[in-house]
Amino acid sequence: MCLSIPMQVVEVEGDGEFAWVERGAGDQLRRERLNMMLVGPQPLGTWVLASLGLAKEVLDEESLKLIEDALQALADSLTGDYRPADHFADLA
Repeated sequence: MCLSIPMQVVEVEGDGEFAWVERGAGDQLRRERLNMMLVGPQPLGTWVLASLGLAKEVLDEESLKLIEDALQALADSLTGDYRPADHFADLA
Protein backbone atom coordinates (compact mmCIF):
# COMPACT_ATOMS: atom_id res chain seq x y z
CA MET A 1 0.00 0.00 0.00
CA CYS A 2 1.23 3.49 -0.83
CA LEU A 3 0.41 6.63 1.10
CA SER A 4 -0.04 9.84 -0.86
CA ILE A 5 1.25 12.96 0.88
CA PRO A 6 0.21 16.57 0.21
CA MET A 7 3.07 18.61 -1.20
CA GLN A 8 3.19 22.18 -2.56
CA VAL A 9 4.51 23.11 -6.01
CA VAL A 10 7.50 25.46 -5.57
CA GLU A 11 9.19 25.22 -8.98
CA VAL A 12 8.02 24.18 -12.44
CA GLU A 13 10.38 22.68 -15.01
CA GLY A 14 10.06 23.56 -18.69
CA ASP A 15 6.52 23.15 -19.97
CA GLY A 16 5.25 21.85 -16.60
CA GLU A 17 5.80 18.16 -17.24
CA PHE A 18 7.80 18.03 -13.99
CA ALA A 19 7.66 20.14 -10.84
CA TRP A 20 9.61 20.45 -7.61
CA VAL A 21 7.39 20.20 -4.56
CA GLU A 22 8.02 20.69 -0.86
CA ARG A 23 6.48 19.84 2.48
CA GLY A 24 7.54 20.90 5.96
CA ALA A 25 10.25 23.31 7.06
CA GLY A 26 13.69 23.32 8.62
CA ASP A 27 14.93 19.86 9.55
CA GLN A 28 11.58 18.42 8.45
CA LEU A 29 11.74 19.88 4.93
CA ARG A 30 11.09 17.31 2.23
CA ARG A 31 11.75 18.28 -1.40
CA GLU A 32 10.94 16.06 -4.34
CA ARG A 33 10.69 16.18 -8.15
CA LEU A 34 7.30 14.96 -9.39
CA ASN A 35 6.00 13.90 -12.76
CA MET A 36 2.88 16.00 -13.41
CA MET A 37 1.43 13.93 -16.29
CA LEU A 38 -1.69 12.87 -14.35
CA VAL A 39 -2.69 16.40 -13.28
CA GLY A 40 -1.09 18.59 -15.93
CA PRO A 41 1.01 21.70 -15.36
CA GLN A 42 0.14 23.52 -12.13
CA PRO A 43 0.95 27.04 -10.94
CA LEU A 44 3.31 27.71 -8.05
CA GLY A 45 1.63 27.29 -4.68
CA THR A 46 -0.70 24.49 -5.80
CA TRP A 47 -1.02 21.55 -3.39
CA VAL A 48 -0.99 18.09 -4.92
CA LEU A 49 -1.08 14.53 -3.60
CA ALA A 50 2.33 12.97 -4.24
CA SER A 51 2.97 9.26 -4.44
CA LEU A 52 5.87 7.33 -5.94
CA GLY A 53 7.20 10.31 -7.89
CA LEU A 54 3.82 11.27 -9.37
CA ALA A 55 1.36 14.04 -8.64
CA LYS A 56 -1.89 12.07 -8.43
CA GLU A 57 -4.45 14.78 -7.64
CA VAL A 58 -4.75 18.55 -7.25
CA LEU A 59 -6.05 19.42 -3.78
CA ASP A 60 -8.53 22.14 -2.94
CA GLU A 61 -8.27 23.82 0.47
CA GLU A 62 -10.97 21.70 2.11
CA SER A 63 -9.41 18.41 0.98
CA LEU A 64 -5.98 19.59 2.08
CA LYS A 65 -7.34 20.49 5.51
CA LEU A 66 -8.98 17.07 5.97
CA ILE A 67 -5.86 15.17 4.90
CA GLU A 68 -3.59 17.27 7.12
CA ASP A 69 -5.93 16.62 10.06
CA ALA A 70 -5.80 12.86 9.43
CA LEU A 71 -2.00 12.92 9.16
CA GLN A 72 -1.77 14.88 12.42
CA ALA A 73 -4.08 12.37 14.12
CA LEU A 74 -1.78 9.58 12.97
CA ALA A 75 1.31 11.42 14.22
CA ASP A 76 -0.38 12.12 17.56
CA SER A 77 -1.39 8.47 17.96
CA LEU A 78 2.19 7.35 17.35
CA THR A 79 3.48 9.62 20.13
CA GLY A 80 0.65 8.78 22.54
CA ASP A 81 -0.86 12.27 22.35
CA TYR A 82 -4.00 11.38 20.38
CA ARG A 83 -7.21 12.99 21.63
CA PRO A 84 -10.25 12.09 19.48
CA ALA A 85 -11.99 15.42 20.08
CA ASP A 86 -9.05 17.23 18.42
CA HIS A 87 -9.47 15.47 15.08
CA PHE A 88 -12.02 14.48 12.46
CA ALA A 89 -14.53 17.23 13.25
CA ASP A 90 -16.03 16.61 9.82
CA LEU A 91 -17.23 13.18 11.01
CA ALA A 92 -18.94 14.43 14.18
